[in-house]
Amino acid sequence: METTKCLIIGSGPAGYTAAIYLSRAGISSVLYSGIQPGGQLTQTTTIENYPGFPQGVEGFDLMENMRQQAVNVGAEVRNGIITDIDLSKRPFVATVDGTSTISADAVIIATGASAKYLGLADEQKYAGMGVSACEEAYYLSNLAKKVYMIVRKPYLRASAAMQQRVNEKENIEILYNTNTVGLFGEQFVEGAHLVQFKGTDKEQMLDIDIDGFFLAIGHKPNTDFLKGQVALDEQGYIALGGITTETSVKGVFAAGDVADPHYRQAIVAAGSGCRAAL
Repeated sequence: METTKCLIIGSGPAGYTAAIYLSRAGISSVLYSGIQPGGQLTQTTTIENYPGFPQGVEGFDLMENMRQQAVNVGAEVRNGIITDIDLSKRPFVATVDGTSTISADAVIIATGASAKYLGLADEQKYAGMGVSACEEAYYLSNLAKKVYMIVRKPYLRASAAMQQRVNEKENIEILYNTNTVGLFGEQFVEGAHLVQFKGTDKEQMLDIDIDGFFLAIGHKPNTDFLKGQVALDEQGYIALGGITTETSVKGVFAAGDVADPHYRQAIVAAGSGCRAAL
């Protein structure tokens, strides 16, 4: 069985930063990039709030630079998914892609979070045929003639800067107090069934014609593979004790969105990866 001092599970800003710090400290580590190498940012367009990039930076480019920096300082970065892990005793033993195993004295969990779906049967029916996640209205407005933002609440939760951009874009129409109850189309998505002011005396049904349906309703932490071996909060995020990144299991640390239900920002994830490594 292969052994390493520290196993990093997941990539993204948290995993790559942890790998950089461990390698520079002379501590051997192996990083498995997980189901989405580079994390959520690889599916993002221009990032304008990451320090050091006055003109902004494409999400994919930022993560590729982090990965390359980790490799340059000696980190072992591999493609693969940790499908199972035993945290009951040290060294910890993880299974990679359901086949090979690797043991580690310490583990940093940086598996991030995945986009949530509404749970409609139609989402699965049209998956890859007009339904996907991780797109944004402002970006889509530069590609499409018309963009509907279906907002379940009577307000937006985005930053003030993004709200201003959306409100000023002529081809974006915001539908507040609106829920999607179904999709329709012969082969691909052709429209959506909506209900406005659901459960009130103003409730009404509405159909809109669309060619694509994109989800941006939050994320679910990727902790299923842990099978209850570390303490989680009520939302499923890894619970951290005290001021460190250590989990309820000694020698197991968590960094990035998998342990962050509040901030969920790239720079925060990178910082927590640094803390986990230290």
